[in-house]
Amino acid sequence: MSQTSKAGATVKDLKPTDAIVILTGAGISKESGLDTFRDADGIWSRVRIEDVATPEAFARDPVRVHEFYNARRSGMLNPNVQPNAAHAALARLEREWPGPVLLVTQNIDDLHDRAGSTALIHMHGEMLKARCAGCGGVGAWREDITVATACPSCGGAGGMRPHVVWFGEMPLEMDRIMAALAECALFVSIGTSGNVYPAAGFVQEARYVGGAHTVELNLEPSAGVTDFHEARHGPATELVPAFVEELLSRV
Repeated sequence: MSQTSKAGATVKDLKPTDAIVILTGAGISKESGLDTFRDADGIWSRVRIEDVATPEAFARDPVRVHEFYNARRSGMLNPNVQPNAAHAALARLEREWPGPVLLVTQNIDDLHDRAGSTALIHMHGEMLKARCAGCGGVGAWREDITVATACPSCGGAGGMRPHVVWFGEMPLEMDRIMAALAECALFVSIGTSGNVYPAAGFVQEARYVGGAHTVELNLEPSAGVTDFHEARHGPATELVPAFVEELLSRV
């Protein structure tokens, strides 16, 4: 585990009433047994984004796209995939920090939900939900989806898709996220590559627009590590509980 920081950059001046925004990526769920996307052995090293994760791919070959996401949904439902100590620590921070805590995740799994986080935005959608392209209805979904699957709301077939944000689509609740970044005193990025926008730009928004202190907790330095006041590197299950303990010691 390693730690670097810029001179004078600490969390010691944070007040218990200050607002915190936390961004999480695939690295926080890797220790729960889920694949990351951009590691050397990640999902995008085996499957082309253009083939399975764009609106154009779905229009061109919906069968293949459904097969890809059906497999991912099945993997998330594996009983061995459970929230880890990092997920639990963030849920504890939300419960015990006197000020507002907003958790924004790029992950489409439900591990934060199951750990107990409620002030939570799934900016890239949720794998265990489905959406109808016809009526726009969104609901919980744990089964496979096919081109013949009918929408529970409108009854139409052929328009059901995973409730996930594909490349080329706008992430969810961006207005709420940007407002929170402008108002927070602390921004923490956990388990992210720093390669995927707009999330990769949140640190700059929080630091240079909102004036927040910014901290990276990651297995290794992200692409945007130089934008953070402070960076701590190591496993999420070690770093996140320790950091949360440090914050709550100030309450």
